[in-house]
Amino acid sequence: MTQEKPPAIGFHDLTLGYDRHPAVHHITGEVDRGDLLALVGPNGAGKSTLLKGIIGQLKPLSGSLSLDGLKRNDIAYLPQQIDIDRSFPITVFDAVSMGLWRQIGTWGGLDRGLNLAVLGALATLGLQDLRQRSVGALSGGQFQRVLFARLLLQDAAIILLDEPFRAVDTKTVEDLLRLISHWHGEGRTVIAALHDLDQVREHFPKTLLLAREVVAWGRTKEVLTAKNLVKSRQLTEAWDEHAEICERGEAGTERISA
Repeated sequence: MTQEKPPAIGFHDLTLGYDRHPAVHHITGEVDRGDLLALVGPNGAGKSTLLKGIIGQLKPLSGSLSLDGLKRNDIAYLPQQIDIDRSFPITVFDAVSMGLWRQIGTWGGLDRGLNLAVLGALATLGLQDLRQRSVGALSGGQFQRVLFARLLLQDAAIILLDEPFRAVDTKTVEDLLRLISHWHGEGRTVIAALHDLDQVREHFPKTLLLAREVVAWGRTKEVLTAKNLVKSRQLTEAWDEHAEICERGEAGTERISA
């Protein structure tokens, strides 16, 4: 009998928020190791909040989150571009090399092997001719390639992507989707917050539909139904931003077996 792998991430009645106001609440479930999971929902549904909870930027208001033997260093996180300061004077090569921080530390240098690793990541993302350019001079698509090259060097077991294709050209989206598919093929766990549902249906086998709470979670085809999408919009629009921590459990949540 094949032994089941432990989940990559476990949510245990988890509530996350700001100043004790919940942004996502009562989430229970598991992300299996090797999952390629889309995180979708209306604006304000709590997608970014959940990703920040996974990496530890936000502490639970109630409930808990477990990584089942993995460490925070096993997680690579790509925030939205709008949250990244590109004014710092740094070259593409140096920005990508920051993905090696676990090997070299904050102030360590690159030996020949690590230098070749950076050059390889640049080549994979089509950035070899831009390696000496300042990141502030890049287009949105070029900068996103830089961020993915840095993720590539982090060699993480879990990869979290927050709106990775927003304001990015079509060719870059196609290239990044191929890299994500490659990571999935390597058995890495990838969670991406996305808004293009056609893209999700085509490339992501599992989906978590969020609207401050879990609306549905499982196989993408069974999650992204008209009924569930309408419910997600209604839940988000009706949410009280000033509510205290709620006491309601998981009634009304639809969990679909994977």
